[in-house]
Amino acid sequence: MNTDKDIVKIFDTTLRDGEQSPGASMNTEEKIQIAKQLEKLGVDIIEAGFAAASPGDFEAISRISNIVEKSRVCSLARAVEKDIKAAGEAVSAAKLKRIHTFIATSPIHMEYKLRMSPDEVIRRAVDAVKYAKTFVDDVEFSCEDAGRSEMGFLKEIISAVIEAGAGTINIPDTVGYRLPHEMGEMIKELSGFIGEKAVISVHCHNDLGLAVANSLYSVLNGARQVECTINGLGERAGNAALEEIVMAIKTRKDIFKDIDTNINTKEIYPASRLVATITGIEPQPNKAIVGKNAFAHESGIHQDGVLKHKETYEIMRAEDIGLDTNAIVLGKHSGRHAFKEKIKALGFDLNEDELNKAFERFKMLADKKKEIVDDDIRMLVTSEITSVPETFKLVRLQISDCSEGVPSAAVTIEHEGEQKTDAGIGDGTIDAIFKTIDRISGYNGTLNDYKVEAVSKGKDALAKVVVKVVFDQTKPAVIGHGLSIDTMIASAKAYVNALNSYLSMKEVLKTKERPQENI
Repeated sequence: MNTDKDIVKIFDTTLRDGEQSPGASMNTEEKIQIAKQLEKLGVDIIEAGFAAASPGDFEAISRISNIVEKSRVCSLARAVEKDIKAAGEAVSAAKLKRIHTFIATSPIHMEYKLRMSPDEVIRRAVDAVKYAKTFVDDVEFSCEDAGRSEMGFLKEIISAVIEAGAGTINIPDTVGYRLPHEMGEMIKELSGFIGEKAVISVHCHNDLGLAVANSLYSVLNGARQVECTINGLGERAGNAALEEIVMAIKTRKDIFKDIDTNINTKEIYPASRLVATITGIEPQPNKAIVGKNAFAHESGIHQDGVLKHKETYEIMRAEDIGLDTNAIVLGKHSGRHAFKEKIKALGFDLNEDELNKAFERFKMLADKKKEIVDDDIRMLVTSEITSVPETFKLVRLQISDCSEGVPSAAVTIEHEGEQKTDAGIGDGTIDAIFKTIDRISGYNGTLNDYKVEAVSKGKDALAKVVVKVVFDQTKPAVIGHGLSIDTMIASAKAYVNALNSYLSMKEVLKTKERPQENI
């Protein structure tokens, strides 16, 4: 049995650093669903957000703190009192809680961004850790841009913050600059310097495509916490991907020997699909572990080998990450009990109201679609559990898109129990639909992004549409999701969903912008 010394803690920052990925903003309900899945996945620490960034972040962290019990809930905070106070208040209800505070330590950041001397930086760091300790027992300190910091200064500031009460020291490769052997050497030296006084963590960015390799080399040289995200989501080129780190440690026991994680790997694929569905950012098909092609074989030679013995071309089993190889199981004759058992097997835990609504949507789909696969069901259920209050509801849509005529759309929307119908024209069918919805609702949106994807295969495939819309130029874009066999109906649903999401977030988005900080 592994001792605590051999366990690498998984610190997931999908809800904080992952959300800083352009276009990946999530509403509170969506963040809560992801946090629940991360807890089910076995993540040790969930960085639920940046409490001082906005009222929306504060609310999400607070609500997650009241729900999550097994994982530690953490909030990021700059090394300033107002950030730390907001973080402490946001996580106050958590059963297990942490404040993660940071300040830059590289010469270039101290001179040009902070405009502070090294001595001032150390004083600020120590004061931050001491203040954070007044709110929580567990404080993590990060040396932002540690990858380009001087070793002598790193040791000096690390000694000071450990003395002040920091229990975890994070060494971020903030700009993804280091090579694996360099990260390994840095962590090895710091591990010898710190000893048992604190846990060493790493947070590697993927600018050179080395985030996972850098994280693994760090683990081999003494790091016992890794900061990562689902699907590698994050700013610029993203973060180290949780699924790749965990499965590398699990698969290569000849190298990692007694090292292990607390992750339930069968929840990896459900977590990946949930994050992709909510953010609208799909992993590339050839993405390791969770990409659509990760366990697909097209080459005849490969197919022959796998059919004879899977290990000829597969070093992992699809089942190990929660991917069901027997996907087609339900149809229009399936009952509620079978549906309930299926969604339970897929990792969802719905209350009765959510189950009833999801089953109703399933039966409607089953009337139109011959075969329903797991991804169809995942999409239906995810759409239900992350839904926002329906201030506006799409009732009917009729379109005209003659090649020689003007594209037009007639839309019926329900609002406060009353239905209103209007029609309009546009530069294209989608434009006509969205303009008509604007006129009926009284809210004018600007479309920033539009994506349509088939959830499964076949001419009757369920269409998933994701839109990013700005309804207020002073606020960030909101994401809307729509599902239907008909792409135009899915598009209309997605736009209405974005509007409802905007209205649900309107109150908590009234104030300041997110501080653009990155570790």
